[in-house]
Amino acid sequence: MQKTYIITGLSGSGKTTTIQAFEDASFYCVDNMPIELLPKFLDLPLKENPEVKGLAFVMDMRSKNFISNYASGICSIEDLGIFPQIIFLEADVDTLLRRFSQTRRQHPVSDEKSLLENIKLENKMMLPIKQTAHHIIDTTQYNVHQLKSRILDLIYDGDKSVSLTKINIISFGFKYGIPNDADLVMDMRFLNNPYFIPELKSQDGESEVVKQFVLSNNEATLFLEKYLNLLDYLIPLYKRENKAYLTFAIGCTGGRHRSVAIARRIFEHLNKKGLTPGLIHRDIDRDIKQT
Repeated sequence: MQKTYIITGLSGSGKTTTIQAFEDASFYCVDNMPIELLPKFLDLPLKENPEVKGLAFVMDMRSKNFISNYASGICSIEDLGIFPQIIFLEADVDTLLRRFSQTRRQHPVSDEKSLLENIKLENKMMLPIKQTAHHIIDTTQYNVHQLKSRILDLIYDGDKSVSLTKINIISFGFKYGIPNDADLVMDMRFLNNPYFIPELKSQDGESEVVKQFVLSNNEATLFLEKYLNLLDYLIPLYKRENKAYLTFAIGCTGGRHRSVAIARRIFEHLNKKGLTPGLIHRDIDRDIKQT
């Protein structure tokens, strides 16, 4: 059965960042969902879609009847056999004041009181909701990346083997430009070029003869040892920051020989570690197509 979460809490406490984390985890998400409409929404056949891992709804004081309808709304959901996990977000008053000052948004409680009065009033009004929560998260000391990481830990129950970072390895030719989405670029033009070996010129870096030529080079062996160690160190750090895409670009002059062979070797290394990277040889046939 799909998991269902209700995300609520104080205005300015990080509900937008939280719903984005659920979206990244392949949940179907609705922001500012009126709780009285939720039972009808849950009747939709979303649970039949295998790509949807669960449902997440943000509900808060923007819906004027939220507090008065909350208890009956939860009961009506549970009558359907659905028992949602309630996440309540909060932060201290000074932090909420600062966040509202930065965003320059109106507080949803009232436009007739001061911001400080509205924050204090909402805190008091939301207390009964907070008491029903399964998870209470104080976001005072969190930046957006830390909060997202905290939510993903909650979704995956602390399973550190789950990663939403998609790793790609791209081989390319410098004469055709560096890939725009590259996070880390390496230049393989220090290696001997198979292009100048007549029997290798027409082959590419996926052929065994070219791979043997490139990878048997002492400089290539030493480079791969150091570079793969670097990636083994960096990738967990990028994952910790919940980077959605991570692209390693490996270049040579034309993107046909050296960069292809090295990119393939990097792909094999990361694949053995269970990282399931993508491999793209952007320019492997570019020279042939232009001659």
